[in-house]
Amino acid sequence: MTTIRLKIRRRERPDTSGYWEEFDVPYRQHMNIISALQAIRRSPVNAAGETTKPVVWESNCLEEVCGACTMVINGKVRQACSALVDKLEQPITLEPMSKFPCVRDLIVDRSAMFSTLKKIRAWIPIDGTHNLGPGPKIAPSVQEKAYEYSRCMTCGCCVEACPQFNDRSPFIGAFAFGQVELFNSHPTGALNKYERLDAIMGQGGITDCGNAQNCVRACPKQIPLTDAIAGLGWETTKRAIHKLLK
Repeated sequence: MTTIRLKIRRRERPDTSGYWEEFDVPYRQHMNIISALQAIRRSPVNAAGETTKPVVWESNCLEEVCGACTMVINGKVRQACSALVDKLEQPITLEPMSKFPCVRDLIVDRSAMFSTLKKIRAWIPIDGTHNLGPGPKIAPSVQEKAYEYSRCMTCGCCVEACPQFNDRSPFIGAFAFGQVELFNSHPTGALNKYERLDAIMGQGGITDCGNAQNCVRACPKQIPLTDAIAGLGWETTKRAIHKLLK
């Protein structure tokens, strides 16, 4: 094999129609999709021999930590940095994620996910910047569970695979429940536990989950999102009863 064929779904601007363009890229052993896209950038000539505009994509860490290079590769949402050409069928199709507005080519706007993180207060507030001393001790068993949820990189794989997350539904997505579980399990984060629970009890919250479980299968970090959803289902029920009695 001397070349690989890439079939890329392109879009000039958010308000224009998408179109397909194919490229032949010189093959190198162990190359990933990012290196193939870099080859196109160095020589932006399509498979028909026509000079074209370089393909636009987004990437950062190149080690499956930031989630920036997430796209749909051969019909499966994943990170381009960890997608090895040798393990993919050709022609290799590259498409932007469909659940977010397309900015250009393979770049999408994931602002909805980051707005959700603000909504659920996915942080531990502190009073000022002065030294607060050592934090509370956390049992190793709690640390191990929290670590699994802390690996979330807000890549969008879970919502791309979720049938409930679309432009006709206010559903916030499974990643949010993993973050609520993470911060509510922390001794200091638990001080704002009820605020986070209230945030996921409204429209688009946990009751809108259809339990398809696609999220946990699509997650590249194997985060136990369905465990978080099950646990928070019980926590929000208790919270609702408490508010009713109060």
